[in-house]
Amino acid sequence: MSKPRVIKNYEKLEDEVLEQIKLFYPEGFASHLIRFTDVNGRLTSALPFETEEKHYLIRMTKTEALEIIDDDDDYDGDGNLIDGIRDEYADKYDDDDDIEAADIDPDELSDEDISPDDDD
Repeated sequence: MSKPRVIKNYEKLEDEVLEQIKLFYPEGFASHLIRFTDVNGRLTSALPFETEEKHYLIRMTKTEALEIIDDDDDYDGDGNLIDGIRDEYADKYDDDDDIEAADIDPDELSDEDISPDDDD
């Protein structure tokens, strides 16, 4: 099954996606833009980005890409993602953090907690 392809404006993206984009492009977007022909036959530029669920093309011109970074407090004056913000987003979206070891003492389990049919 292939992922859906979504073309969206930067301003209309969910905060979670925006944070992941910033983490993926910590030095700004302008040098990563691609050009494509939209459904109306117009040449358009966009930032490609992929999540586990979707392929995004985020519409923006090079000028808009520079303005977005310039206006965003998560980026410093040189257009780089601030280290503290980068660390925060990296911790938030690190896949290893999604799986935590269970804090269960086997001696505290009763017979009702154990299913003989479990194949785990």
